[in-house]
Amino acid sequence: MYVVTGATGKTGSVVARALLAKDEKVRVVGQNLEQMRCLVEAGAEPVVCDVTDADGLCRAFTNAQAVFAMIPPHFTSPDYRAYQECVVGSFARALASSGVKYAVSLSSIGADKCEKTGPVVGLHKFEERLNQISALNVVHLRAGYFMENTLAQIAVIKMAGVCGGPLLPELKLPMIAMRDIGEYAAKRLLLLDFTDRQTQELLGHRDLSMTEASAAIGRAIGEPDLPYVQIPDAQVRPALMHAGMSQNAADLILELSDALNSGHVRALEERNAVNTTPTSYEAFVTEEFLPAFHGRRTAA
Repeated sequence: MYVVTGATGKTGSVVARALLAKDEKVRVVGQNLEQMRCLVEAGAEPVVCDVTDADGLCRAFTNAQAVFAMIPPHFTSPDYRAYQECVVGSFARALASSGVKYAVSLSSIGADKCEKTGPVVGLHKFEERLNQISALNVVHLRAGYFMENTLAQIAVIKMAGVCGGPLLPELKLPMIAMRDIGEYAAKRLLLLDFTDRQTQELLGHRDLSMTEASAAIGRAIGEPDLPYVQIPDAQVRPALMHAGMSQNAADLILELSDALNSGHVRALEERNAVNTTPTSYEAFVTEEFLPAFHGRRTAA
């Protein structure tokens, strides 16, 4: 039995479907049964549970051999780090008390640092706490910059006719599609080929700057000269809050952007066949960005 947390998200849903495709028994955890219905119809057992509920997670993990563990985003939280700490404690207690032997956790590049990395500090703490569970074999997937983050450019393009954000225009980032993280996590869960405590960076198809990403978007939407403009934090913060983030979460996102710009957050591994994943940014733009840009929904 496998348990997949964050099962309605863009990573967890891929993990669950990949395991179900191999005829494995899968228990999916989410806050909304209706949103899990497609996975249930595919054969998954649903558990409605908030990840801050340690007792609920413990029940979900009962008799599981392995867990896909992640901290679902909650950017409306007025104290995002406190929310992360609560989830970390819940997972640690549930994994220890349920006796699960294997876990694959969703982490991030920069999780090697203990401060000044915004929300990634919470993933550093997540790794630390899971590493303290003596009977648990765990591999932490330190993913690069999500391609899905650039979906926020849709509103900027439609409002200002440019791409823009706090990142430096020519900063090269290892950009990764979240579905590739899910596929890799499922592979490791099926193999259970890890022992003790390990980390594995996932760096996407290639490193890409925001200028290059904007050019790819521009070609796809028929605006080949679409520029990327770095926007000051003082303008980005209210835009993030207008989009629904709490001020605390917005401040943490800007702290992470500063850490990326300065190189404080960066990949530690050289790019290789293991940490390079298949989905190119151009494929992401065609398959996910364009439908969203034109107001068409894509499957999770």
